[in-house]
Amino acid sequence: MEQAAKSDAELIREALSDADAFGVLYGRHVQSIHQYLRGRAPEDAAMELTAETFAQAALGLRRFRDLADGSARPWLHGIARNLLSAYWERERVETSGRRRLGLPLSAYDDQLAEVEERATDGERAAVRGALEALPPTQRHALTLRVVEERSYADVASILGCSEVAARLRVMRALGSLSRLFEGAAP
Repeated sequence: MEQAAKSDAELIREALSDADAFGVLYGRHVQSIHQYLRGRAPEDAAMELTAETFAQAALGLRRFRDLADGSARPWLHGIARNLLSAYWERERVETSGRRRLGLPLSAYDDQLAEVEERATDGERAAVRGALEALPPTQRHALTLRVVEERSYADVASILGCSEVAARLRVMRALGSLSRLFEGAAP
């Protein structure tokens, strides 16, 4: 039987040993999943969440239970819904942390470029010194998250800790830097 004519459940069974079968499943559902996520999150997040939905599905093929007459649509949407929920929880925690630290809630790209252009050598040295004063675990977490713009999941994986621990290290580092520079600005 041609793969295009097979049910999702059949494709999932075959995908355990045949990547092409998963590709057919992906092709069937990627638009629907992306559309669902795009309606509930910013476009860049929706794209990442769509990719992560299918990554999680590929990793969880053995956990699939055919509860919808051969369709994987409810299963995939369930994965997407869980990832979306986790995304908004992370956003809520980050926003709350920024508020508590008195940091702006807006995007930093333009502001960062302007600050980098205007910074004197002395100011750059002060920032390097403040970073060096941080405990190594906090400095590494902060560098991964803020400088390299990695996700908390990546930071946790690299540091060999939980996502919660990675978030705490970054927040502590930001708090320490904030206290170090309090009153330093004219």
